[in-house]
Amino acid sequence: MYILEQLARLLDRPLFPWKNVLVGFSVGQFVLEGFLSLRQYKFLQRTKPPQVLEGEVTQKVFDQSQAYGRAKAKFGFISGLYGQVQNLAFIYGDVLPKIWGLSGLVLARYLPGRFQGEICQTLVFFFGFNIISTILSLPISYYNTFVLEEKFGFNKQTVKLWITDMLKGQMLGIVLGTPIITAVLKIVQKFDTSFYYYLWLFGVFLQIFAITIYPIAILPLFNKLSPLQPGELKTGVENLAKRLNFPLSELHVIDGSKRSAHSNAYFYGLPWKKHIVIYDTLIEKTEPEEVVAVLGHELGHWSLSHTTKLFGIAQAHMFYIFALFSVFVNNKSLYQSFGFINEQPIMIGFLLFSDALAPMDAVVKLLMNILSRKFEFEADKFAQNLGYSDKLASSLLKLQIQNLSTMDADPIYASYHYSHPILTERLAALGWKGGKVTSNKEEDSEKPVKAADREL
Repeated sequence: MYILEQLARLLDRPLFPWKNVLVGFSVGQFVLEGFLSLRQYKFLQRTKPPQVLEGEVTQKVFDQSQAYGRAKAKFGFISGLYGQVQNLAFIYGDVLPKIWGLSGLVLARYLPGRFQGEICQTLVFFFGFNIISTILSLPISYYNTFVLEEKFGFNKQTVKLWITDMLKGQMLGIVLGTPIITAVLKIVQKFDTSFYYYLWLFGVFLQIFAITIYPIAILPLFNKLSPLQPGELKTGVENLAKRLNFPLSELHVIDGSKRSAHSNAYFYGLPWKKHIVIYDTLIEKTEPEEVVAVLGHELGHWSLSHTTKLFGIAQAHMFYIFALFSVFVNNKSLYQSFGFINEQPIMIGFLLFSDALAPMDAVVKLLMNILSRKFEFEADKFAQNLGYSDKLASSLLKLQIQNLSTMDADPIYASYHYSHPILTERLAALGWKGGKVTSNKEEDSEKPVKAADREL
């Protein structure tokens, strides 16, 4: 507590150029990511697949994969530049204090009386800011969905569904955001600079609540969950769960094909009651034994306590963020640099603090990716020890081919961006020597290509 108070005094210096510092952080991160993307782009210009994949990937599929990767890289640079220009315009145009002031005027004019004070004004500000951000993101979102993904045959959404999802998201933001933001502000107001401990406890509660309520009340708004029908796949998954003493409660199939051809499988739930969800696209693309192998990998994360460890790390990270925020929440020089001369809104402070935290976030992201890749290798090894080595390799290869996933990556780019090892690394760790897994290489390679950005 004493250290945090001393740090707060040290950082609250009159006329400190906070605006220039935060702009420097933002531009620096943009330049760094642009440099890494340029390194990766050189890999996307290669004309031959990695040697380990030459026997499994046709030249046509590799060329398509490279073209898709280059298209996404170009789009990523443009969207990043668009976001950077937008951010600078918000900062130097003093957009935040203007929206904050407008929020106060809206309350005074349309909701006079009891609907006053920082909490009400923050809610109006938050929802207004969110609407503005959503509108500004529409061109990028539309192009990504209906131009880039459409060009490569991946998009499954209609414009109507795209708009409906957006509206549902806005409504959820209001319904869930109102009580959460209100609670956060009340905690900060009540406990002053010692709020971070109570805010952390509230964050833990929210995460546990989300685990419980998300599949029941939120997921059905966007997707349909159906029971997995009896058959070879269901029998295989249930036998795997019994073998590992996994507390399986229900098996679901989710209609992921409603929006795209992304393939995935995951589990969720409280420690004593777990649900497994399998994308219908995964069932369509792979054989039952391969799906079971994929779930062997996923349940490996559970058996090896990866999910528990990551949850614990997330709590420590959240506590660190809230504790450090207590250093900035009353920093007058920070607020004044961004046009808040007479007011210090808590939520504005958190937005500015998030920008100040950007360099440390980049380091945390790098370390978490390193840990995540370590866990992925361990989960692959777990599935291999269960006897699924060939089937897991087979499913990874099929999905790589059918999804046009990047075949190779620059090591530095991968370290910064990828939470999963690239395919060649996973195959090597599984002991795959090539030419022994997929029996119908040509047939698999020439199947209609579908998109999935996230590897299993």
